Amino acid sequence: MTTTQPLAARMRPTSLDDIVGQDRLTAPGSSLRLLADGSLSISVILYGPPGSGKTSIADAIAHETGQRFVTLSATAAGVKDVRKVLADARAEDRGTVVFIDEIHRFSRTQQDVLLPAVEDGAITLIGATTENPSFSVNSALVSRSILVELSPIDIDDIANLIRSAMLDERGFDDQLTIDEHAVELIARLASGDARQALTRLETVGNLVLARGGTEITPADVEQATGRALQRFDRDGDQHYDIVSAFIKSMRGSDPDAALYWLARLIEGGEDPRFIARRLIVHASEDVGMADPTVLPIAVAAAQAVQLIGMPEARINLAQATVAIATAPKSNAILTGIDRALADVRSGHTGPVPDPLRDAHYPGAAALGHGAGYRYPHDYPHHVVAQQYLPDAMSGTTYYRPSDNGHEATITRRMNAVHQFVQKH
Repeated sequence: MTTTQPLAARMRPTSLDDIVGQDRLTAPGSSLRLLADGSLSISVILYGPPGSGKTSIADAIAHETGQRFVTLSATAAGVKDVRKVLADARAEDRGTVVFIDEIHRFSRTQQDVLLPAVEDGAITLIGATTENPSFSVNSALVSRSILVELSPIDIDDIANLIRSAMLDERGFDDQLTIDEHAVELIARLASGDARQALTRLETVGNLVLARGGTEITPADVEQATGRALQRFDRDGDQHYDIVSAFIKSMRGSDPDAALYWLARLIEGGEDPRFIARRLIVHASEDVGMADPTVLPIAVAAAQAVQLIGMPEARINLAQATVAIATAPKSNAILTGIDRALADVRSGHTGPVPDPLRDAHYPGAAALGHGAGYRYPHDYPHHVVAQQYLPDAMSGTTYYRPSDNGHEATITRRMNAVHQFVQKH
């Protein structure tokens, strides 16, 4: 192994049969198979997490197809480079496949330049991206392509890849053995990323060889490569997906899942202030008056993040997370304010009833402001019949408490108030 090329690059597949972990996408009759053997000429956007095989699939198609294959770098190629590739493609008798890795990094202008050539079939485009194409790729380009979504590679497939790399002449060429527990550990630490697994294997393998060892053990893996890869991009899909799972787990009253997703956010480097803000929002949105003690807990957690900082504040965030997840649920506060806002935005903005208007400034009394106002504390039970909404909105109900938690008490209280007012 005198080459300087990384192990992951050396082990890259040269045919679709060698692609790991994406069997459903490379099966006979699949669009990728038809594209590779020239039976299908349609552009493809490969969308999936790092290390799931996007570049490997493109390379395999490049080896198998009879068409001219051109690779463009999204970070290095300018509009001029793109135009030259397209001009060369139109001058070719055989078809041209253009592969653009990280196509989401292409500017809108660069993507627009590709569009006519994709549309009239001058090129077959293979774009690869870790970002959701619906947000990061020109919608016209997406509509003219097949979207192929790749999944993270499962542990068993990564484990087989590790074993293969240990024996393959492109890998360690049987110079070392590896304990099966070490195989499993590397596969698990990779979090579905084959490239990451091979990089870890290369690191630990070279260290073992350097000290004259003959076997890779779990202790070697832990010493050399550290903790698991956290697949988390604060500006990408993973951010929104994990935050969504965190919120939905709390809303779904599953504290274990909520803590797991909280851990993923923390370990992925999410700003703890962002997490604290979400907790405050959902203490009201999903719990509200069903348990009014939860909001102060969430606010206190946010204050703890500011005063204490991480890693200690993880405990406060966890407490607020569990408080929200285990509390009785109600979205009555959310639906109540949204109903009121909808009415206001649609023009239901009647005048303030005279008894409720401000009567503290000179001349207000002459205008009738405040006249007839009944001060509730002067009446039995501190309640009195009085209209508080504008005339046009009288009788409208916005807050409709549920039967959960403290809101059951609120429901009984509001029913009692309503009955008392009706009688008096």
